Amino acid sequence: MPFASLVYGAINDDLGTNPVETLTHETGQWALRFLLIGLCITPLRRVLEMNWLIKLRRMLGLFAFFYAVLHFITYIWLDQFFDWAEILIDIPKRPFITIGFVSILLLMPLAFTSSNAMQRRLKKRWSKLHKLVYVIPVLVIIHFTWSLKADFSEPVIYAFVFLTLMLTRVFYHYRQRMKKATMGLPATNQ
Repeated sequence: MPFASLVYGAINDDLGTNPVETLTHETGQWALRFLLIGLCITPLRRVLEMNWLIKLRRMLGLFAFFYAVLHFITYIWLDQFFDWAEILIDIPKRPFITIGFVSILLLMPLAFTSSNAMQRRLKKRWSKLHKLVYVIPVLVIIHFTWSLKADFSEPVIYAFVFLTLMLTRVFYHYRQRMKKATMGLPATNQ
């Protein structure tokens, strides 16, 4: 739906006074939103006890990658007009471009190894590789924050959501360890 909305806006010249900026902003935000929605799956699955939710995680990750690629294409095509020399100068010159470039480079192996076949082939290395999903949103939130000149409220909201999701994971992990530790202890008569 977000993609269809952007295409409709582009066709009908309804993307505001700066359509390139709108496309860049919207595709980047949707990439981040899908990353965060994907990270919501595990806590929701645990709280709601709905194991089928896990099947959505791969799709949400691929949606995040799709919008990140659109974001990147908007930058190299509509912003830089495929001027590779200028792009190569821009990446190290502007820190928010650098961190955005690193973010998409880190997303690529996750997307390319998201299939069941790659999961079987990589075995335990697959799980280690896919832990990058906890690093990438941090980089994307920094990229988003540094790209703004004022009004940092949106990245602050995304950072809060991400931090909440990570604290939920830490809490659950700690609770599981405590349960395991207490299972081995003898019961007390108090």
